[in-house]
Amino acid sequence: MDVETRPLDSKTRNRNRGLLIAIFMMFFGSMLVAGVLRFTGWMPEGRKNFGEMLQPPSDIRELSPALVGGGDYAWNRDARTWRIVVAAPAECDAACAKLAHDLDTVWRLFGKDADRVHVLWLCDGPACMPPASVQRPRTLKQVRPDPRLSASLPRLDDPKGLPVYVIDPNGFVILRYAPGFDPAGLRADLAKLLKLA
Repeated sequence: MDVETRPLDSKTRNRNRGLLIAIFMMFFGSMLVAGVLRFTGWMPEGRKNFGEMLQPPSDIRELSPALVGGGDYAWNRDARTWRIVVAAPAECDAACAKLAHDLDTVWRLFGKDADRVHVLWLCDGPACMPPASVQRPRTLKQVRPDPRLSASLPRLDDPKGLPVYVIDPNGFVILRYAPGFDPAGLRADLAKLLKLA
């Protein structure tokens, strides 16, 4: 039995062509937009860091910072511990005390993960420590300044004040926060990192 084929009328043919072009534009158009956004450097808000991502990160795995109370600070990568580093000035002034308070607040907001975040306070005497009236994170470690460690912290001598750094569990300095940074940004960045490790 022969099937009779009828030619499509021009209205149906034009509708089918339009549909095919629309599908083509949806597929390749979205790829084009994504490519343009990617190569112009745009990133969605959830992917941005508040701190400056250091490229390349400083490798300090071979360093063994000395604790003021005695002994060395071990990196212990198996513990998956992140570190916040502050190179305190010789005298802890009001800005230094405020930074210590802000870091304590950030540390407390990590809740159950707070013990996986150590604060390394680089200074070798009582004058450079925050005043006793300022609450400090329980994981704060007073570490003796080391020229090799200081050299691994980019732009440490910032005339605007105290920068803060983040060191990953493996011993790489990966983030820098400029003086006067928003502590909420540090918390947001570290909260994301704690989920990864």
